Amino acid sequence: MWFEDCKSFLSTPIHTTVKKLQPIEIRQIRRTRHEKLFNGLIEHHHYLGYTQPVGEHLKYICFSAERPIACFAFSSAPYKLLHRDRFIGWSAEALERNRHLLAYNSRFLILPWIHVPHLASHLLGKCAGIISADWQTVYQHPIYWLETFVDTERFKGTCYRAANWQFLGNTSGRGKYNKTHKQLTSIKALYGLPLVKDFQKMLCE
Repeated sequence: MWFEDCKSFLSTPIHTTVKKLQPIEIRQIRRTRHEKLFNGLIEHHHYLGYTQPVGEHLKYICFSAERPIACFAFSSAPYKLLHRDRFIGWSAEALERNRHLLAYNSRFLILPWIHVPHLASHLLGKCAGIISADWQTVYQHPIYWLETFVDTERFKGTCYRAANWQFLGNTSGRGKYNKTHKQLTSIKALYGLPLVKDFQKMLCE
């Protein structure tokens, strides 16, 4: 009911520029009064819906004039990713020891009534600048690397590339537990973003 009550306020269209939308505030809202709002927005407007993250995770809502415009969720990174692991160059032992220093962007939503060119890449850049400190506050350790999958049947990954995320490779589409060589799911593009210059040293040692 709470979501329906505020829906008309939330969904009034905004057509503007990033500059005119300022100031934009990105708030980490896990364990706050805004967490239900985040869950409802993702459930209603993200094509994957809402699922409760497991392990370490943070949730963000981006506000302009106290009005939500976008949502991010980050969680613990997948255990093994061929393209990522080759790019980082770490051993199996280093992966086991340091995987908690990576975060996976599991949800990214620009609300459908927000029409602002270049907003997505702008928000990705701002979030990359604050997430390590937020992770340190909640989990007592920093983050050195971000990663995400982009469904190539739905998106081109333009905003991630514009925000300096690196394309690392495509999945096979066979799924996690598929024992055949047939494509069963859509091809996903893997993108990664180092948060510090010496990320390989920090992750491989």
